[in-house]
Amino acid sequence: MPRPGFVLEVDRNTPPILFWRGEGYSLEKLPAGRSRVIYAPEPLEALRDIDGSIVHALLNPIDHDPLPELLFPGMKLTIAFDDISLPLPPMTKPDIRQRVIEAVLDMAADAGVDDVHIIAALALHRRMTEAELRHAVGDRVYDAFAPRGFLYQHDAEDPDKLEYLGQTPHGEDVEINKRAAESDLLVYVNINLVAMDGGWKSTATGLSSYKSLQHHHNPKTMEHTRSFMDQHKSELHKSNWRMGKVMVDSGVKVFQIETTMNTDTFPKPFGFLSKREWEWSARDRASFVVSSQALKRTPTRMARNIFHSIEAPHQMTSVQAGEVEAVHKQTTENVWKQQLVEVQGQTDILTMGIPFICPYNVNSIMNPILVMCMGLGYLFNMYKGKPLVREGGVVIMTHPTPWDFHPVHHPSYIDFFEQVLSETTDPHVMHEKYEKRFAEDEWYKHLYRTSYAYHGVHPFYMWYWGAHGMQHCSRVIIVGGDVKAVRRLGFTPASTMDDAFEIASDVVGRTPTITHIHTPPVLVADVK
Repeated sequence: MPRPGFVLEVDRNTPPILFWRGEGYSLEKLPAGRSRVIYAPEPLEALRDIDGSIVHALLNPIDHDPLPELLFPGMKLTIAFDDISLPLPPMTKPDIRQRVIEAVLDMAADAGVDDVHIIAALALHRRMTEAELRHAVGDRVYDAFAPRGFLYQHDAEDPDKLEYLGQTPHGEDVEINKRAAESDLLVYVNINLVAMDGGWKSTATGLSSYKSLQHHHNPKTMEHTRSFMDQHKSELHKSNWRMGKVMVDSGVKVFQIETTMNTDTFPKPFGFLSKREWEWSARDRASFVVSSQALKRTPTRMARNIFHSIEAPHQMTSVQAGEVEAVHKQTTENVWKQQLVEVQGQTDILTMGIPFICPYNVNSIMNPILVMCMGLGYLFNMYKGKPLVREGGVVIMTHPTPWDFHPVHHPSYIDFFEQVLSETTDPHVMHEKYEKRFAEDEWYKHLYRTSYAYHGVHPFYMWYWGAHGMQHCSRVIIVGGDVKAVRRLGFTPASTMDDAFEIASDVVGRTPTITHIHTPPVLVADVK
């Protein structure tokens, strides 16, 4: 049986703990008697018959008619799916999306449906390459639909491909992909890597435009979202759910398919990265020494390519289909079964090793803005109840934080870093002074639509993602980062963990409590 999550109280016999540092890692000794380490639960068993489970979910949906009863000749069927931002790392073939889409297409073919479009729900993310699309949907689907123009990617800047559906009672505009809005049935294929994913966030975000996204991707909403992982305390989710009601009231018919995965994150050569350090075998210890030393000698670009070539052996643990909200309720329960770790009380200092990947640098560079987002936007928010770190506490991250950007994927990030952050790190100031100019810039729009660039407004959204963390913590320290880049972020640089603890003592005293969140694999702390 897999073991649940574990909270280790550090004593003098505890071995050094693994900290990620981008495309590398180190072992760090935490102070005994006042430190603890939170480990993710071990991977749950995968479904034994994945394809059979998918078909069963489509035939036995939650609060909805079975999928075959919704299909008929002459109908417009649109299948939308999550983009490359998850799962992380990308999973070994066949991808869950491929298996689900193929099952839906088989039922559509049996029903005589021949007007089918398949859309990657990008929102304002970059377009996927052909190789990335093939990985997600499989060669069979790609070759059957892409050459004829029936497999394509959502374009949030094409006014002819968007449809305005109305406003919520809060004045939030709802504008989504026109083909999806006009279809007789919209099937959404989702992967829930974390509890934040899925539900109405799938369609109200993935298939929407800046006109809609600006209502919930803004400093006010983010600062009042008390964890993206706890839907009922998330203003982001409340906004998406209000938008979902507008969709339903306007006649958009959605059949939601959601899946969950286990925490089997690394293939065997990197298996020690998922283990608890005191359980490392002699082979694990040797693997750590050899790989860490080799990575120190490896040029950054080569090390990045090595890590981004990793395909995770994630496996499906559940699949549910039907009415959006009823499905998501069950999905969330299945996510908690895999990821939830009960933790008693908050801490003075929260430490986190930032790994090589986040949702927005797949096959790309983890630039300084994404380091901030991964730390304060994601890992800080991996909680249910209260944040792991107390209000006014300190966050310490480890990452090289290079002043380095992918020129194709992140062009607006470069200008944001050079222009906006050189003047202010205040989300409200940048929102009022700069956001509209970046969002409406024609060159950024052109690169988003025709190249592989994130939308011009995207770096603002990543900064807002960390707004609650910045507001909650009194200081953020980055260990091992490029000093100028760290200071441009408004954070404090440190060369070692001991230096970071010394700097933090000005805020939390000489003997603070310390909690290290040991990810990946993914976990969510249920803080009591």
